[in-house]
Amino acid sequence: MSLILTSYLLLCLLSSANAEFAKKTYIIQMDKSAKPDSFSNHLEWYTSKVKSVLSKSVEAEMDEEGRIIYTYQTAFHGVAAKLSQEEAEKLEAEEGVVAIFPDTKYQLHTTRSPTFLGLEPTQSANVWSEKLANHDVVVGVLDTGVWPESESFNDTGMTSVPSHWKGACETGRGFEKYHCNKKIVGARMFYHGYEAATGKIDERTEYKSPRDQDGHGTHTAATVAGSPVHEANLLGYAYGTARGMAPGARIAAYKVCWTGGCFSSDILSAVDRAVADGVNVLSISLGGGVSSYYRDSLSVAAFGAMEKGVLVSCSAGNAGPDPVSLTNVSPWITTVGASTMDRDFPAAVRLGNGRKITGTSLYKGRSVLSVKKQYPLVYMGNINSSIPDPRSLCLEGTLDRRMVSGKIVICDRGISPRVQKGQVVKNAGGLGMILTNTAANGEELVADCHLLPAVAIGEKEGKELKHYVSTSKKATATLAFLATRLGVRPSPVVAAFSSRGPNFLTLEILKPDVVAPGVNILAAWSGAIGPSSLPTDHRRVKFNILSGTSMSCPHVSGIAALLKARHPEWSPAAIKSALMTTAYVHDNTIKPLRDASSADASTPYDHGAGHINPIRALDPGLVYDIQPQDYFEFLCTQKLTPSELGVFAKYSNRTCRHSLASAGDLNYPAISVVFPQINSSSVLTIHRTATNVGPPVSKYHVVVSPFKGASVKVEPDTLSFTKKYQKLSYKVTFTTESRQTEPEFGGLVWKDGVHKVRSPIVITYLSPI
Repeated sequence: MSLILTSYLLLCLLSSANAEFAKKTYIIQMDKSAKPDSFSNHLEWYTSKVKSVLSKSVEAEMDEEGRIIYTYQTAFHGVAAKLSQEEAEKLEAEEGVVAIFPDTKYQLHTTRSPTFLGLEPTQSANVWSEKLANHDVVVGVLDTGVWPESESFNDTGMTSVPSHWKGACETGRGFEKYHCNKKIVGARMFYHGYEAATGKIDERTEYKSPRDQDGHGTHTAATVAGSPVHEANLLGYAYGTARGMAPGARIAAYKVCWTGGCFSSDILSAVDRAVADGVNVLSISLGGGVSSYYRDSLSVAAFGAMEKGVLVSCSAGNAGPDPVSLTNVSPWITTVGASTMDRDFPAAVRLGNGRKITGTSLYKGRSVLSVKKQYPLVYMGNINSSIPDPRSLCLEGTLDRRMVSGKIVICDRGISPRVQKGQVVKNAGGLGMILTNTAANGEELVADCHLLPAVAIGEKEGKELKHYVSTSKKATATLAFLATRLGVRPSPVVAAFSSRGPNFLTLEILKPDVVAPGVNILAAWSGAIGPSSLPTDHRRVKFNILSGTSMSCPHVSGIAALLKARHPEWSPAAIKSALMTTAYVHDNTIKPLRDASSADASTPYDHGAGHINPIRALDPGLVYDIQPQDYFEFLCTQKLTPSELGVFAKYSNRTCRHSLASAGDLNYPAISVVFPQINSSSVLTIHRTATNVGPPVSKYHVVVSPFKGASVKVEPDTLSFTKKYQKLSYKVTFTTESRQTEPEFGGLVWKDGVHKVRSPIVITYLSPI
């Protein structure tokens, strides 16, 4: 699922009379400290402010009571209200109003992984030991809700709900109090923003309750903290034990996404409520486009959550392999890209000319093609045309039954969902489908639970296949499905769809932060929908296999919960640092991580600090800690106006102390330096402070990779710690020697003989305009 951000801007209405009453939802951030004493509470003051700007027409007075749809008071302070554009502009000028955000639409970024990550019980029995019971961790999952009957949410053997937990189990159609337990400790829903934008939810077709109709939320929640389920599989594929990253953690489900999308006013309310409820980690597998820090309501809410000690993990987006395609790039958010595992689901295409092409599929059904027989093969597109043909994409209504009936149809990826193309082929009488990648996907193969025999193949084989069809009068093929294969090499590989850097909001903050398994992930599924998510799919499964950064994000959220249980005193920044500095950048063939879109080595713009390594992250040796004021100092380097900075400063009365010389001095676990254009500074110095979380007496030596365009000097080159939690600082000086036309990538590693604390380095040389 690709991420699209649709701003709900007010429409240009033809009539000014209509415009006066056209209302949209706006999120109004208030200065909590500015409440006059004449008001007994903040809500009374907020309500008074909103009422003061309402137009005095009869219609406006009739509906003024229903204008405020949310109040925010934990991670964010203010209200969400339905206003006309004129009313919103008036309110923005009012004393005590910090900022106004138009409500924005977000979309979802949509077994084997514990073993692949080294988290099987045999290897990590001590990770969730009894002594951790005092440090009970709750992960809030903002998504489509939860299917509570799934075995992944079985609470057998779990201790009672932690006393710090203040959450609730909200009820509605198909969801009662008893659906919560010691595993699902909270379930809430947020729909006022959605309904304000799209109209009332039709309760006949959609659960207006925390129950998950989509499957996505159940899948992500089970990936975070699902209880072990033996013999889990999808139609026989990926057979084994499915378990979450942190099977001892609790889950709180916050349903913010509905059939028509997810709205920022609802997301903001969920973040605010989750922090007040007492979550330790927030897992948010959704996002929109990139807007400046102070205009991004999720970024502002995540800043508030971070101030309260909550780690926020977000998906990077599925807009790769295009550069600069990331979302959720704020430095206080952990931004997660996607990579493959060492498991796939091979399928084969055998052509009439004897050639065999290997692809992938999760097809399992009554309709089976004989491997001993060949079937006619057809491609409806023009192989010599560069213009996409709707028929080559197998879009709804484009296939001629007379041309495809009884044949295997070749369909190009793009525009419509992959499984839907198979449904179009099936409806037109086709016997099977071969789904071919285009240049955008390269050789990356994503397995799908198709409704007819279908195999996905890479771009190169796709071109060969189309050439065979165009040059042969009687092109034929058959399809074979080969179950599950383990030990795939190389792996991991960065997924082609995973969104990429650089982070153009701030080049000095390298994003994504890490990559984690996000391709062909098995986890629990909703009982309300088939595995293909198509309305025509009447199959029902307990587990499904999905791909996306939506799947990689909850892996990191779960590992963060594991780290929080082991180290309850660690800040969100310390946990993120542990994940980043212990990440690896080589695959299981001991070669640098590769990029699925090109088969070349991937870069930190693709994989960030590298692939997560949970067992090493539990004992990172050193961490780069960042306090809320440090993040605010970073914002002070971003050329924001006082009112823009005020969006982040109101609740802690923060002011700029100018402790950072530049954005590059934020104590981030990754290092990104930007040399300005020629004729300006050729020397750049950045500073870092490491905190010892390993043995009290530790001595670290530094190793830095060489660069073509600059020399690098680290001072001091040895860090000698004498106690735990001691902080020691160092500086890194970069001097240009031969400016490069492309960014350079490398790393800085502190070693003590046991720990390797690695920071990726990116050097960017800006060209003259």
